[in-house]
Amino acid sequence: MKPKKSFGQHFLKNEAIAERIAMSISETSNDLPMLEVGPGKGMLTKYLLEKGLPLTVVEADHDMVEFLKENFHQLHGNIISGDVLREPLEAYFDGNFVVIGNFPYNISSQILFKVLDHKDQVVEVVGMFQKEMAERVAAAPGNKIYGVISVLIQAWYEVEYLFGVSPGNFHPPPKVQSAVIRLKRRKIEDNPDCDMDLFRKIVKVTFGQRRKMLRNTLKSFVNDPEWLAHPSLTKRPEQLSVAQFVELTNKVNERLKC
Repeated sequence: MKPKKSFGQHFLKNEAIAERIAMSISETSNDLPMLEVGPGKGMLTKYLLEKGLPLTVVEADHDMVEFLKENFHQLHGNIISGDVLREPLEAYFDGNFVVIGNFPYNISSQILFKVLDHKDQVVEVVGMFQKEMAERVAAAPGNKIYGVISVLIQAWYEVEYLFGVSPGNFHPPPKVQSAVIRLKRRKIEDNPDCDMDLFRKIVKVTFGQRRKMLRNTLKSFVNDPEWLAHPSLTKRPEQLSVAQFVELTNKVNERLKC
């Protein structure tokens, strides 16, 4: 089974790292059903099966699906042959579940947005990402790589950068460094208390022109010179924490209702 460029496949070949990823699921989520994204030849899968918990895998490569059926009989009835971005995950899980995997780097950001679409069920994510993406998701305010995905993910999840993985641990070796991060869903009382559609729009619009002050990018929402003149709007988006974006969203919402 050779890796295919069309699927962005880079097979993990280091047993120790595969086991470490499987063991990175936190104790609070250790009794939940799991969804592995892109299992490939099952390097990580076998360590997840050892946990003895319900495991479902989703694989877009039909050849890999057949390989998994032949070599992992424990997965009988729990192999989704399809694109994780298109699959209705709620159809496979009644309650909470964990997402884990060595994610294809070309769709890793889309996978995270898919997680956000299912945040009411996905309580934890443990995933291998391109290091640059992992660092961006985990970035704190004030960091030049702090951006849209940082804010949207951190609004709902606590992000922990676990460890880096060098290219030599894959076949074929990717041209980039990799890293594993863990996302743990925040407690309900810590969820952002604002209009989430407006929140997402404000985050995306302000970071779309991240070098401009907020007063300039927010004109598309509130065209009130007096309100826009407030000193707090001289900041740039990367200077705002998630809580400050929530506060800003509520302030904009108040002005829109006037």
